[in-house]
Amino acid sequence: MKKLLLLIAICLSAIGVRAEEKVPFNMPEVSKPKIPDYTVSVETFGAKNDGSTLCTEAFAKAMKHLAGKGGGRLVVPAGIWLTGPIQFESNTELHVENGALVVFTTDYDAYPEISVVWEGNTATKKMSPLWAYEKHDIAITGKGAFDGLGEAWRPSKEVKFTSSQWKKLTSGKGVVMKGVWYPDAKDDELAGKEGKPDMRRVTKRPVLLEFTRCQRVLLQDATFSNSAAWNVHPLQCDDVTIEGVTIRNPWYAQNGDGLDLEACNRAIIRNSIFDVGDDAICIKSGKDAEGRSWKKPCENVIIEGCTVLHGHGGFVIGSEMSSGARNIYVNNCVFNGTDTGLRMKSTRGRGGVVENIYMNNIRMLNIAGDAFTFDLYYANKPVAGKQDKDSKATDAVPPVTEETPCFKNLFVSNVVCQGAARAIYFNGLPEMPLDNLVMKNSLFVCDKGAEINYAKNIVFENVTIKNTKGERMTVKNATVSEK
Repeated sequence: MKKLLLLIAICLSAIGVRAEEKVPFNMPEVSKPKIPDYTVSVETFGAKNDGSTLCTEAFAKAMKHLAGKGGGRLVVPAGIWLTGPIQFESNTELHVENGALVVFTTDYDAYPEISVVWEGNTATKKMSPLWAYEKHDIAITGKGAFDGLGEAWRPSKEVKFTSSQWKKLTSGKGVVMKGVWYPDAKDDELAGKEGKPDMRRVTKRPVLLEFTRCQRVLLQDATFSNSAAWNVHPLQCDDVTIEGVTIRNPWYAQNGDGLDLEACNRAIIRNSIFDVGDDAICIKSGKDAEGRSWKKPCENVIIEGCTVLHGHGGFVIGSEMSSGARNIYVNNCVFNGTDTGLRMKSTRGRGGVVENIYMNNIRMLNIAGDAFTFDLYYANKPVAGKQDKDSKATDAVPPVTEETPCFKNLFVSNVVCQGAARAIYFNGLPEMPLDNLVMKNSLFVCDKGAEINYAKNIVFENVTIKNTKGERMTVKNATVSEK
């Protein structure tokens, strides 16, 4: 009996305690993909790992072969593999071995134009390098890496570079206009400060990984880096598991988000590292009227054990959240050097209800802006009663409609922030204040304290704010109680 108990203890230690068993809401089990026990190598289909032979056809043949067998595992051995987009079939796993680097070609014509969802609305873009649409049981595993060569697609702003970096960037291909470098000129002979940018590559930039309307998705152990736009974008998927991955973009990358989990149901993001040029771990659900028509909130999500080293926000909801978000648990995460830590954002016109959000055991260090920010005036919309910087008109308070965003029932505990420009900034709408936020057992060491506008039922219990400038807390048009 003792041996049996010891064996059970060892097994539990090895697999860890299921996060679903400890979250503060009824979290359904997240199903993982089932991949048939059949394995082939991409080399079998003519791929070469020399970094110069284009392997697009080999990957396509391999995926088609697996589909004909009912699915299986496609292995990418060590080496550098140059390819165009890889389109997944159902019941397939792409396994990139340790030492394998899959590099995606910068050939503009290698990527067909397709209809996608970009920033919450339908758009025409280039197909993503890693692409799946309405597939089931798909996986990417292994210690290998993917590189989107995003610098060939992204514009770059001069203000984000040192003078030597900017000189190096602009000395070759591309064109500079009004302090922005674009990767393509309309005419190669005009590639210089007098030239004009060719915007096709910029406006059609693909997300590195786009899995849309898929069921049972697994991303495990691999590195996803240097995307042309967002990095990883599961859209309207069910049962998503992301574990032990590294997601990287240059800190200056335009639209260089890490993970955008959009309108998905049942997801776990665990033990992963993010170092990106925009929001790191972001919850979305469509934008404005189109997003509301989805009627598919991003829900039943666990995020735990993750580290963010750079990003505009560590954990973010919005600003495209028009189908809403609910039942989200963020636990035991570290944000080190992000612009903001916890970031909630939306604006009038979005609509959507965000509720039942739980954030626990969050550690932050050297936050450039706010440790915790909640702003329903995202994108420079004027604050009620104040003049817009671009006009003389004041912002009248509109009635509540389906276009009014609503954030309520947020629960925050055990947050420690050592170093931030400001501890807390809450800025709700006068017609729809932030409602029912409870924060417990937290410490903020920062320059400025807390500013709270248009909020109600805000409770701080054992919350310490050590600020060196100004008031500890300013409250306007809000109800705040401290215990």
